[in-house]
Amino acid sequence: MTNCEQSLTEKFQYLFESELIKEICSSGRSKIFQADDLLIDIGDTISHMPIVLSGSIKIMTEDKEGDELLLYYLEFGDTCAVTLNCCTRKSKSTIRAIAESETEVLFVPVEKMEEWMIRYTSWRNYVLESYNSRLNEMLQAIDNIVFNSMEDRLKNYLRDKVLVGKSDTLNISHYDIARDLHSSRVVISRLMKKLEQQGLITQTRNKVNVLM
Repeated sequence: MTNCEQSLTEKFQYLFESELIKEICSSGRSKIFQADDLLIDIGDTISHMPIVLSGSIKIMTEDKEGDELLLYYLEFGDTCAVTLNCCTRKSKSTIRAIAESETEVLFVPVEKMEEWMIRYTSWRNYVLESYNSRLNEMLQAIDNIVFNSMEDRLKNYLRDKVLVGKSDTLNISHYDIARDLHSSRVVISRLMKKLEQQGLITQTRNKVNVLM
C-alpha cells in the first residue's frame, strides 16, 4: 500500500472502497495551500474536482459590480457543488475558492469523476450527497441575506468562522468581514462595537474573540 493509499484509507475508508482509493491515488494529485491562497477563480476552466483533505476553504461569488459574497465553507471530506456542476457541463467557474488556513486539497481529473460515477456506487453517492449538502448551504446563505438583519448575519458569520477554524479567536479585520458579508467597513465596525458592548465579543486590531 502506498503512502497515498494508506492516508486516504485512514481518512475515507468509511466512504470509499479500497479499489476506488487506489484509483484516486493513481489519478489525483494533492497540493497544500497557505491561508488566503487562491485555489479557483471566477472564469477559470475547471479541469479537476477538489476534495478537502485538511484545513478549510471559503467559497465566494461576485456580483456585477465586482463585490464578493460568501456562500459557504468546505472542510475535511467536502467538495464544491458549483465545481461539480461546472465539471459535468464543462463550463467555467462561477465561484472563487480561497484557503482559510493551511489546507491540503486532492484534485481529481474531470474525466475520472465521470467514469467513477458509473463504476462506483460509493463515488456516485458521495458526489450526489456533496451536491445536496452544498445546495442546502447556498439556500441557507440566501435565506440569511433575505430574511436576517446585518447584525444577525454578522453573528452567524462569526459563529461559522469559529466552527470552521475550531478556535474562538479570529485573526480577521473589519474590512475582511465587510467583504465577505457584502457590506461596508463602516457598517461592520459599528455592529462589531455593538456586539462588544453586549459582551458577545472582545476585539483588538485585526483580532476578534468570540464569546457567543
